[in-house]
Amino acid sequence: MKYLALTLFACLFFGCQTTTQKTVEDSLFYVGTYTKKDSKGIYKYALSKEGTLQNLGLVAAITNPSFLAKSKDEKTLFAVTETNENGTGFISSYAIKKDTLKFLSRQESGGAAPCFIAVNEDNYLLTANYTGGNIGLLKANEKGEIAPLSFVQQHVGKGTTANQKTPHAHSAWFHPAKDEIISADLGTNELWFSTLDTTKKELVFTDQKKLKMAAGAGPRHLAFHPNTKWIYVLNELNNTVSLVKEKKDTYFVETSIATVPNDFTGTSSAADIHLSKDGKFLYTSNRGHDTIAIFKVNSENGTLTTVGYQSVLGKNPRNFSLSPDEAFLVVANQDTNNIISFKRDATTGKLTFVAEVAAPMPVCILF
Repeated sequence: MKYLALTLFACLFFGCQTTTQKTVEDSLFYVGTYTKKDSKGIYKYALSKEGTLQNLGLVAAITNPSFLAKSKDEKTLFAVTETNENGTGFISSYAIKKDTLKFLSRQESGGAAPCFIAVNEDNYLLTANYTGGNIGLLKANEKGEIAPLSFVQQHVGKGTTANQKTPHAHSAWFHPAKDEIISADLGTNELWFSTLDTTKKELVFTDQKKLKMAAGAGPRHLAFHPNTKWIYVLNELNNTVSLVKEKKDTYFVETSIATVPNDFTGTSSAADIHLSKDGKFLYTSNRGHDTIAIFKVNSENGTLTTVGYQSVLGKNPRNFSLSPDEAFLVVANQDTNNIISFKRDATTGKLTFVAEVAAPMPVCILF
């Protein structure tokens, strides 16, 4: 009773919540990193309802988990190991626990330097192997355990720049409205279209098969508009976003817009792209210009208008993410070892700095 009374007094007088405790209002997220220096793997962070950030510590020791994804039931986390061990990288799975990640399985990705994962409702996994220039297909069971590699779709071809001498698959996506898979290959400078044969567990090219982007564009990531009719392609090498539409079952590029100002003369490369859930605003990250570019979406035809550019207050912004309620945007700055949170204005799309927290070479943020 004596100790209880002292505890109650301390709580009343000093307050029981400390700066190291998370509250029920916090949004928790995972951070994938490069483990070349101080990082040990995957870390867990908290974003408060005010937008402040807190490092909750290492939750999984793993080499170069540069991209993360969750199963649709949010019980399993999947992570790449972006390496080249005898021509392949790896995909690992973890059970998401309250305070940690429990290792479940690891399988070969089908090619060197996997840099992306997508997961559908049936726990099929797609991974883009950047150096291998291919897409790996895997399947996880309901427990999150990954079976050995099912299929590899090898890309062939090249673009026009020094970075496009060989295929470099950078991402692969399940179309949200139909049975189709779209992969972006920076090296061949094309989007590749496939369907999933669940009987043979293979990827089968569609009749169109590919869509060539503008010379030197370097497609990297995609964002699907909520109407599922408009696809926004982020082009890493020429710093543009292309609006892709479909007519008579054939995709085409309708328009493109720069992600950096016209008078910018430095070196920059686009990294990540996201749309707000209402489809009104689109955001991209620029490495070199070191900004988040903000665009307003025309609700009638999908074209983009530049709203402005927000400094990321760091260098080499890679992946970023909108918080679950989209009140904040959180960005990982790889070269300055920090994560920045911005308050997002849902009416204007603009961003306002809120907080910063240290992070060891962060490259992926997953709420």
